Amino acid sequence: MLDQQLDLRFAPVRNAHPRSLSADQIDAYNHAGFISPLLALSKDEVRALRGCIDTWLEAKGEDGAYGINCYQARLSALWDIARHPVILDYVEDIIGPDILCWASAVLSKPAGETRSVPWHQDAGFWSLNPARTVTVWLAIDDADEGNAAMQFIPGTHDQGAIEMAPVAGEVFAHGIAGADELGTPFVNALRAGECSLHADMLVHGSGPNLSDRRRCGLTLRYCPPSVRIVDEGWRQGVEAVLCRGEAGDWTTHPRPDNNDITGLDSPRAVGNN
Repeated sequence: MLDQQLDLRFAPVRNAHPRSLSADQIDAYNHAGFISPLLALSKDEVRALRGCIDTWLEAKGEDGAYGINCYQARLSALWDIARHPVILDYVEDIIGPDILCWASAVLSKPAGETRSVPWHQDAGFWSLNPARTVTVWLAIDDADEGNAAMQFIPGTHDQGAIEMAPVAGEVFAHGIAGADELGTPFVNALRAGECSLHADMLVHGSGPNLSDRRRCGLTLRYCPPSVRIVDEGWRQGVEAVLCRGEAGDWTTHPRPDNNDITGLDSPRAVGNN
C-alpha cells in the first residue's frame, strides 16, 4: 500500500534562528521525530473550541463517530484554529514561512471504545511528494495513558517506509507488525489546550479507551508549497487553507462564513488515516 515512487525521506530541520521553539526542541524533532508538549490555546480558547466540536459531533451522529475529517475550509472555527498564531509560530520553525493547512480531523475516542488505532506511518498513505508534512495534535480533552493518548515510537521517522500487514477489528485495516521491536513507545500525554508536533513518517498509534473519559483531539496537517500533490484524483479531495506566506501552485480557500456542520456535504477525507 506504499508508493515507492514517493520521496519519504526525512529532511532534518535547519533553523538557526527559531521563532518559538528552542534549539533543543528542534533537535528533538530531528532525532526523535516529535515535540511534546507545547502550550497552544488558553483555557477560554479551548473551552470555546470544545463547544463547537461537541455541537458538530452531536449533529453528525453516527456519521461522525470517531472522526470529522477535512472541514478546515468549510467551518469558520476550524479555519480560524488552523491559522492560530501560536500554532503557526511553532509550525513555521519546522517548515518555514510559507504554510498550508491541507487537512484536519476531529478525532473523538469515546469512553469504552474497544478498538485500537494500529501502529502506522502517515505519509505513505498520501499522494504528496516529498514527505514534508508536520502534524499538530491539539488536545481538546486531557489525554493520558488512561484514556488512550496517542503514542509515538521515537526515532522511527527516518527509517523509511516500514512494512504493514492486515489487522482485524481495529480502526484501520492495516498496521505495522512487530512494532514492539522498533523501540519503547512514548505516551503523548497532553492537557486540554496543549499540542504536539510530529513528522509525517513517525510511527504512532493509540490503544483502546477503556476509561470513563472521552479522549478528543484535533489534528492539523501543515506543509510548505514546495510539496506537490502527485495524483489528480486525490487532488480533488484537498481543500487547503493558506495560513502564512505564499501558496505556490496550491488552490486555497477563503474563510467560510458558516460554522454550522448541519447540511454540509462531507469533504473527501484525505490525509486522515
